[in-house]
Amino acid sequence: MRAIVAVILLVSATHAAIWGLLQDKQQAPDFNGTLPSVSYTPFEPGHVVDKTVDPDKIRADLKKLSTITRAIRGYSAMEGNELVPPIAAEFGLKVTVGAWIDKDEERNQREIDAAINLARHNSNVTGIVVGNETILTGLQRPDELIDKIKKVKKSVNVPVTTGDVWNTWRDNPELASNVDFIAAHILPYWENYSDKQAVDQAMYLYGLLREKFPGKRIVIAEFGWPSAGYNKLNANPGRFEQATVLRNFVTRAEAIGAEYNIVEGIDRPWKTFEGGVGPYWGILNNAGKAKFSWAGPVVDPNYWKLATIALLVGILLSLPILRLFEPTVMQALLLSATANAVGAWAATVFAYWDGHYFVFGSAFALTLGLILLVPLVLIAMARVEEIAAVAFGRAPRRLLTKATAAANAPCPKVSIHIPAYFEPPDMLKQTLDALARLDYPNYECVVIINNTPDPAFWQPIQDHCRMLGERFKFINAEKVKGFKAGALKIAMDRTAADAEIIGIIDADYVVDPDWLKDLVPAFADPRVGLVQAPQDHRDENRSLMHYIMNGEYAGFFDIGMVQRNEENAIIVHGTMCLIRRAAMEMAGGWAGDTICEDTDLGLAIIEQGWLTHYTNHRYGKGLLPDTYEAFKKQRHRWAYGGFQIVKKHWRRFLPGASRLTPDQKREFSLGWLNWLGAESLGVVVALLNLVWVPIVAFAGIAIPDKILTLPIIAAFLVSLGHFLIMYRLRVPVKTGQMLGAMIAAMSVQWTVSRAVAQGLITEHLPFARTSKGGLSRMSIEFQAFWEAVIGVLLLVGAGVLVATNATVQVREVYIFAGVLVLESLPFLAAVAIAILESSRINAFEFWKNSAVRTAELIGLRPVSLPGMTAPSQLSIPGVTAPPQPVASEVHREPS
Repeated sequence: MRAIVAVILLVSATHAAIWGLLQDKQQAPDFNGTLPSVSYTPFEPGHVVDKTVDPDKIRADLKKLSTITRAIRGYSAMEGNELVPPIAAEFGLKVTVGAWIDKDEERNQREIDAAINLARHNSNVTGIVVGNETILTGLQRPDELIDKIKKVKKSVNVPVTTGDVWNTWRDNPELASNVDFIAAHILPYWENYSDKQAVDQAMYLYGLLREKFPGKRIVIAEFGWPSAGYNKLNANPGRFEQATVLRNFVTRAEAIGAEYNIVEGIDRPWKTFEGGVGPYWGILNNAGKAKFSWAGPVVDPNYWKLATIALLVGILLSLPILRLFEPTVMQALLLSATANAVGAWAATVFAYWDGHYFVFGSAFALTLGLILLVPLVLIAMARVEEIAAVAFGRAPRRLLTKATAAANAPCPKVSIHIPAYFEPPDMLKQTLDALARLDYPNYECVVIINNTPDPAFWQPIQDHCRMLGERFKFINAEKVKGFKAGALKIAMDRTAADAEIIGIIDADYVVDPDWLKDLVPAFADPRVGLVQAPQDHRDENRSLMHYIMNGEYAGFFDIGMVQRNEENAIIVHGTMCLIRRAAMEMAGGWAGDTICEDTDLGLAIIEQGWLTHYTNHRYGKGLLPDTYEAFKKQRHRWAYGGFQIVKKHWRRFLPGASRLTPDQKREFSLGWLNWLGAESLGVVVALLNLVWVPIVAFAGIAIPDKILTLPIIAAFLVSLGHFLIMYRLRVPVKTGQMLGAMIAAMSVQWTVSRAVAQGLITEHLPFARTSKGGLSRMSIEFQAFWEAVIGVLLLVGAGVLVATNATVQVREVYIFAGVLVLESLPFLAAVAIAILESSRINAFEFWKNSAVRTAELIGLRPVSLPGMTAPSQLSIPGVTAPPQPVASEVHREPS
């Protein structure tokens, strides 16, 4: 254990060192003076300041700004802005008054009158700016704006101008002729320049205007850089970028004597209409605190606070490693590294939440996103833990193998129950014949046909049981309630009184002769209540679809069940199961209130404190679902029944409510979350992201990548890696079958999520028999209609995002589009299998014939021409045909 503690400390120290190495520290010129001017408006959320505006709030703002600037620039003269000049005078601040101009001429006149009045009655007003980017936005024609400027100039004794972007001045020289000075807005961010290019570009444009208008006073009326938000092509917002750009700009502007105004003094969170960067142009944040220092290295003052959060979360999440039984060094290393990675993400979430402003809608969306992400992160951590256990942990200790079968062990009587409902008689006969061949001296078989009135289904079985002898009891029960559980209750009533072990198999299973001989000895331990063997199937070569379906089933039995067995927390799955009769009776027997009565009973037995065992050796093989429709219906039944079990048993997971150990509770809880939760969350997140597409595409509000979209991608990659690694290490299938199994597993995401949704709103659904044995036919309906609709919508959404993002190229939008593509894969997997089922390529004969044709084309196999007889088949008297070369037939196993 000392080694494990050392590993945790080493990983934590490495994590801290990485934070130290990655700390961003940049150099920029020191500025120890006072800014000549900054923009300021007292507007609150909604861009409205009414008569109830609080003068004390303005006074507090201006008091803070007076420590860093000599003047302020406003944008309106009404709605509370009229309070700014007299309050600014209290702190010795000069004011450039703004008159907001738009298409409402009546309001424009009121703005102009208010600006004139402020200039006449406040000696600290040094200029008036009539309109802000009104020509750029098309609110006024140049001639209309010039008329307003002339009227203002006649009424005041201070300089009058308008504020607009530099190219508006360049392209409208008549405008420059009618103002007292040029108030040019130079904002390199909006022109897609990087923070490294911003100051050079500003100085170049300032020089261009001086050349264009020699002798004219030129003021850079707006220059700034946002501290947060989304990139615009090469322009990246950020606190470091803001600090370096502004410190470089003011140093160079001061050096050449340029007049300038920084936009803006204080963050204004209500400016969401200016895109993601709108609220973040201030030198001070909304609380009035400086975002950066004007001297010394540029650093994040909260950096080590975030590092501490990351380390503490990482250490906290690493502590469960100490509870593992004999973890290896590599196992602990991977788990601790994962825990610290989650800690780093938690610190990133904190930093984002602390450094951004949220209106109700964005706060709600972010909160909902994080709520959905937490279980996804837990699922990813659980999958990493399973990878660590299998790849680097100890070999399984509790797994039953043929080598562990006890020789000369007692042979308690076993009663094997075979429930059947409209099962093909020939299939069921094979099952009974295999049971008759069991190499075990003390057993009986109870065949229970339920709710099957057609004699064609039950009469042949009755006759066959009579032929097989006294061991085989036949029951034909009509109007049985409780589905399969009801039939098994009847079988229990007909069970021999001296039977100690109850065996359960499905009607399609052909068991090996050694099944009971190898597994019953485990019950020699009186604490053992249940022994489970895996399912397997003998018809995987019916088609390519069946081949990949069987590969998908194998993963559960060779990976999850083996690992759960280590904690005595296996999932009982009905067939190939042996249960101690006393354990069954203690647990209450078969319950008919769920449609997964086998799993329900198994959990009840474990809750009573019984031990369970599992073997991954295949002791029997059944039949796969006939069609993809049947495969989905079976998965729906399992998921719906699983959710019923969650609702039924969750109280028994409370402290003291059962004999479940903490490890068992953890295994079952994570198992449900990993299966039911992961699939349901995947669908919910995909649907919510679809809703969010038009908001991102047309409202300019992207989804933060580091805290939402990138974790989704990371969780997907963990799931993909988990599947591939675990299959390689535990499941003996070929590469092609493994990849097909992955597609089959993804294809039921929508099915499982629908089952969970139905479980939330309903209590009981009827038991749906899985069609096997070749009696069912494919439905004429396309079996992945809704999956196709959602998958296509996700792809279309991704395309819309890419198309609408082409001009600004916001990285978060591209990442979000990538997430939509990833989220479409499970839906498209269902579409692919539904198409495969009805296509020629689903038949193995197609691939065999394709291989033969390919061999013929490349000369590996001679071509047999129609209408000709091969020489070796000719019969000519007295002539012996020469020996012919043997054609090598190409036979390729499915891969």
